[in-house]
Amino acid sequence: MRIRATVAAVSGALALAAFAVPAAHATDAPSYKAQAEKAVSASGKSAYTAGTAADLDVTFSNLKIASAIKVGTTNHVSATVTYTMTFGPGYQLNGDDFDNGPFIYKGSSPDTAVNVLFGDAPATCTATSSTTASCKGLVDIRPADGDLLNSDAGTWSAGALAVQYSTNDETVQGGLGSTKVQRYSKLTVNAGPEPVAKGKTLTATGKLSRANWEDGLYHGYTNQPVKLQFRKAGTTTYTTVKTVYSDSYGNVKTTTTANYDGYWRFSFAGTSTTPAVNATGDYVDVQ
Repeated sequence: MRIRATVAAVSGALALAAFAVPAAHATDAPSYKAQAEKAVSASGKSAYTAGTAADLDVTFSNLKIASAIKVGTTNHVSATVTYTMTFGPGYQLNGDDFDNGPFIYKGSSPDTAVNVLFGDAPATCTATSSTTASCKGLVDIRPADGDLLNSDAGTWSAGALAVQYSTNDETVQGGLGSTKVQRYSKLTVNAGPEPVAKGKTLTATGKLSRANWEDGLYHGYTNQPVKLQFRKAGTTTYTTVKTVYSDSYGNVKTTTTANYDGYWRFSFAGTSTTPAVNATGDYVDVQ
């Protein structure tokens, strides 16, 4: 389940909402909604402002996540997160009543985050000692379900949490790492005429666009530097010929002189909100 936090403090119910009720409890446990409501009324506190990680005697460290997560308009994206969990007698590793998993949040701290995203399922953990475990989980993102606004693009922080279902206890720890959640980009090129006479003018046109998470479409990325690059036939390396800027619709157009057979492409280096992308090279025969 994914959660957009629209208030300053996110309740313990939201932390618990990251996980489904364990299968072993499916027949005798209340529904997840009932479990979450019970947690709110019982605890009356924010999981993110508990102050310490002492509720379940759990702490997290060594968290690793991809440097960037590229998200389109309709695709379900899962980002793998690994971390070390240190636990005491208050937490039963792989017990039916306990779960843990990663999350990412947009903002300076979890308790002031404007958006929080969890995994669909808890992490899996393998004990490395009597008090430590190596854990691996996913953060799941579904832009078509409204998980993201365009303003969410950029740097997010990462954390991990642990829960005990029967007592509604939770431990939440933020600031364990960071990643960029980026609006997936596309870039096209068409070079011509084909064929072209040697020494004559060749025109390259294309479009730079990126995902709009709010309407589910791709729109032009405007006023961005895009490089025109050439790879001579029989070679493997592209060389930059010139840099131009996308217009108000994301369109790119430029001219150059054709001297050799080869491939032409546009290349975009990316920004903090949008990943780098190269157009597929367009072959032009020079005669």
